[in-house]
Amino acid sequence: PRCGDPLGGSPSLTQSRHSQHLRGCATALARYGQERQRDLALAAEQLRLARRELGRITGHVGTEDVLDIIFRDFCVGK
Repeated sequence: PRCGDPLGGSPSLTQSRHSQHLRGCATALARYGQERQRDLALAAEQLRLARRELGRITGHVGTEDVLDIIFRDFCVGK
């Protein structure tokens, strides 16, 4: 199997992707903890980034994700 056995052995491609997004979420939450006493706007941005990383695991795609793809792939606004 291309992705391997999720119960044993090496991680599958999906599990590696999940780990990457969970690390991104944890990083954003750590930054939130640092920023929440100093700058509420920056702290809120870190929470948004953490939610976005989790959304990439669960399959929740928000408006910002769609706009990012449009601006990145179609050079709209450049």
